[in-house]
Amino acid sequence: MSELIGRDRKETLKELLRRLHAGEPPEALVPEFKEKLSNVSPLEIAQIEQELVREGIPREEIRKLCEVHLALFRESLEEQEPLAPPWHPVHVLMAEHKHMVEAGKKLLDAAKALDSSREKEKEFRETFEKLLGTESHYTREENVLFPYLEKHGITEPPAVMWMEHDQIRGIKKAIGDVLERGDNARLVELSQGLLEAMMSHFYKENRVLFPTAMDVIGEDEWPAIRAEFDEVGYCCITPPPMPEEGAVERAAAVRGARIELPTGSLTVEELTAILNSLPVDITFVDKDDTVRYFNEAKDRIFVRTKAVLGRKVQNCHPQKSVHIVERILDDFKNKRRDVAEFWINFGGKLVYIRYFPVWGADGEYLGVIEVTQDITRIKEIEGEKRLLDEG
Repeated sequence: MSELIGRDRKETLKELLRRLHAGEPPEALVPEFKEKLSNVSPLEIAQIEQELVREGIPREEIRKLCEVHLALFRESLEEQEPLAPPWHPVHVLMAEHKHMVEAGKKLLDAAKALDSSREKEKEFRETFEKLLGTESHYTREENVLFPYLEKHGITEPPAVMWMEHDQIRGIKKAIGDVLERGDNARLVELSQGLLEAMMSHFYKENRVLFPTAMDVIGEDEWPAIRAEFDEVGYCCITPPPMPEEGAVERAAAVRGARIELPTGSLTVEELTAILNSLPVDITFVDKDDTVRYFNEAKDRIFVRTKAVLGRKVQNCHPQKSVHIVERILDDFKNKRRDVAEFWINFGGKLVYIRYFPVWGADGEYLGVIEVTQDITRIKEIEGEKRLLDEG
């Protein structure tokens, strides 16, 4: 009986959202929403968003729709007690939200006063640098939390949130570009846009995404998520350590076993060390487009976390670039190309990214390997060097 009620609630909510999508004024639906769905849960919201996407509504429309239907849900998503203890990944993310919003408000205030003093310009630049330094927050969500949600069947809300991450990044980039031109009026406009984008996004995560995560991710999984958060690093705050009883037990590799290869043999320890010693980042995606391995090079360029293992490679990229990933995979599988390569400026480095199809001895497609390398110094090489430097 309770299952039927839940199904009826979902259908009713879906119908209200369809009517919003069709252009019906939100205020006209508020009384009906209050009457029929006074206690809709965040998990139901997430499930319904997924169903709407499967029914053909584009993710971009869902993102716009979020702005409208969250206004309807506001009364049912009242202020709540903390979702988790201070060491918990969700608590950390929510605490960072508060600091980022405060920085966003400070940035806007400084932008409005830029014409009044040089001190305000210094404050604006320092605050902006602080906001640029919050990238690890979004990286942890995209590379750790989102994969765990996907493993539990929650796919569309993370995809929508990633789109909004890119929107926030785009506004920051625009601020950086305008800052060099000294257009103070435009900086006020962009700072206002950044603050509004962050507040809207954080509201959705706090009220919908994070409660959904608490519902579907098991208690025994959160210590592993926290351990991967620790590896990526934090912004704004330093969270307290995990309780000892919640520590993650790391399985040791079988050191004595040897892997027989056509040209020799290696222990698991030796093979791992060799792959990690290479001056390149390596990621392997199998024939089913699933991430199966990455090395842990000393100076890795792009973040990889163990949470991505078992994740579809399409979900490891922002929505705007998924079509490129699909094209590369399709070309490889159908032998239309044997390499795809790109080079970008990233963090002051010239980064060379190459993808190669991997074929088995019988010619079967096994997957694709991504090789990423910092070639900044290589590009500067001239002449010859035949002797080893002293020291």
